[in-house]
Amino acid sequence: MQLGLIGLGRMGGNMRDRIRHAGHMVVGYDRNPELSDVSSLAALVDKLQAPRVVWVMVPAGAATQSVVDELKELLSPGDIVVDGGNSRWTDDEKHAKELGAKGIGFVDAGVSGGVWGLQNGYALMVGGDKEHVERLQPIFEALKPEGPYGYVHAGSVGAGHFAKMVHNGIEYAMMQAYAEGWELLETVAPVTDVREVFRSWQDGTVIRSWLLDLAVHALDEDEHLEKLRGYAEDSGEGRWTVEAAIHNAVPLPAITASLFARFASRQEDSPQMKMVAALRNQFGGHAVESAKKD
Repeated sequence: MQLGLIGLGRMGGNMRDRIRHAGHMVVGYDRNPELSDVSSLAALVDKLQAPRVVWVMVPAGAATQSVVDELKELLSPGDIVVDGGNSRWTDDEKHAKELGAKGIGFVDAGVSGGVWGLQNGYALMVGGDKEHVERLQPIFEALKPEGPYGYVHAGSVGAGHFAKMVHNGIEYAMMQAYAEGWELLETVAPVTDVREVFRSWQDGTVIRSWLLDLAVHALDEDEHLEKLRGYAEDSGEGRWTVEAAIHNAVPLPAITASLFARFASRQEDSPQMKMVAALRNQFGGHAVESAKKD
């Protein structure tokens, strides 16, 4: 199968490689010419045989809208656009309507896997019409992890990004719980080897998880996280999750508290946020801030 892929950053570049390893032809475009296979979106479209599939992996908001606007004029009826970035689900309906007016299909795909996706595969949460999703199945199969799990057609347009948004909200709360436990262990005198306590939880406990494995990996690199500043950004999806909960009158106390904890991290050097920052760097390659030296 042929695919155009726009945005070859941390995730997009690895996705291109994984899809190619599965035997598909991928034409990639990025604003950085050193990463691109072609010089423009028009050149990307020209390289693909109709009916075309173009997957967009650029930042949510204005950047995604700009790409959709350009593709709307370049593509033809019967082509499909996939938004695999972290767009807000409410934007998906708008983009589907704009492209649909030109006869172009639209699918939203929540993608999780971070910098480990090339090796382990990407969990995919997909929204869109059944006929469009079925056409994309070979690409989904190439990207997903091996085995029966890691992919779902979650529902109509917007469902994929909504599911990914909730996934990230849960991720916020899980990271916050590990971070709070780590700080408490670091604070009390009787516990002398916090890293090994975390390591002991990796097998046989109900809180074992990939996030816990990554926490141990981070502690192996910097046992007391002294090299990090206790500051953690939020991607926007945590805020959207809380906003959706308010709109639907669904109580989310743990997720909401974890979002507010990130806000608190920007006011002072929070020990808990050292762990959250370390985990975000481990699974997603997100930037961290170094601790200030005296």
